Amino acid sequence: MRVTDDKAMKTVTFFRGDGIGPEISDSVFAIFQAAHAPVKFDIYDVGEAEYNRHGKLIPDEAFASFEKTKVLLKSPITTPVGKGFRSLNVTMRKKYDLYANFRPAKSNSAVPTPFPNTDIVTFRENTEDLYAGVEEKISDDEMHSIKIITRDKSERICRSAFDFARQNGRKKVTCIHKANIMKLTDGLFLHVFQDVAKDYPDIEANDMIVDACCMNLVLDPTKFDVLVTENLYGDIITDLTSGLIGGVGLMPSANIGTDMAMFEAVHGSAPDIAGKNIANPTAFLWSACMMLDHLGLSNYGDLIRTAIKNVMDAGVHTTKDIGGNASTTEYTDAVIKEIKAIVEAAA
Repeated sequence: MRVTDDKAMKTVTFFRGDGIGPEISDSVFAIFQAAHAPVKFDIYDVGEAEYNRHGKLIPDEAFASFEKTKVLLKSPITTPVGKGFRSLNVTMRKKYDLYANFRPAKSNSAVPTPFPNTDIVTFRENTEDLYAGVEEKISDDEMHSIKIITRDKSERICRSAFDFARQNGRKKVTCIHKANIMKLTDGLFLHVFQDVAKDYPDIEANDMIVDACCMNLVLDPTKFDVLVTENLYGDIITDLTSGLIGGVGLMPSANIGTDMAMFEAVHGSAPDIAGKNIANPTAFLWSACMMLDHLGLSNYGDLIRTAIKNVMDAGVHTTKDIGGNASTTEYTDAVIKEIKAIVEAAA
């Protein structure tokens, strides 16, 4: 898997972030180097420290890089409280129309849970719903938030879910909604889902009210395969599904648009443990592997994923958040050792 032709290299924009961001970024850099992944990172420091230095969370040249490369790997970023962006993720998603938030939740050997066979992928619409942030003040005692659902944006997220199911041998797509109460907005989303489902007769399609979905997820997550839903419900449901597999530290994600994509871990910047060399880089590494898939470099992603699985199966060099005692660097070194062993065995 060694790359000898520089023309084969893919350039990717990288936001280094803050909090634990630099530490888990270094883990990705080291593991990509060990795997000889043909990726060149255009790296920018972003986050609260950047804001304090220059008055911006993200420098203009970082935005320009993403607009050029079309692919961004973003480590966690601390958003200043009461100033700057209201939500950096929402800003990026809306600015570049990264409409499909894709979050896989799959059980792993490192974290015993009551749900060892969980394998759920959630497609969350990323650009509208209550997350659009359209609010108005009626009086000091009354505030309104407006829910926005449109046909075209509902259709494209539903098609994304069905396309994924078909391409990956998945059997069922479930639409999550609250159309029994919000008959116009959620009713439109459900109606569009049902229309799109007609174009995929090979995929089972059903729907479920969001509260019933949450109950059933914790009763028996094996009932679910691919979920597709609106923005707010998706935010809540994917935290729930991350809990089924051991927490947000094990949940990767992708934000996909028509011609641009951003990959990131679900968890935040965890400033309380920053600099202690105990952060778990797994979710960020898995997000980076999803990026490799997106770039057509799945063989490198599969190599890294296999090495991570081997380390988790051994259970010797896992981090404290999942019951081990290894530092971030010890875990990273163990993954690198596994990568080298896999490559040598295949030679």
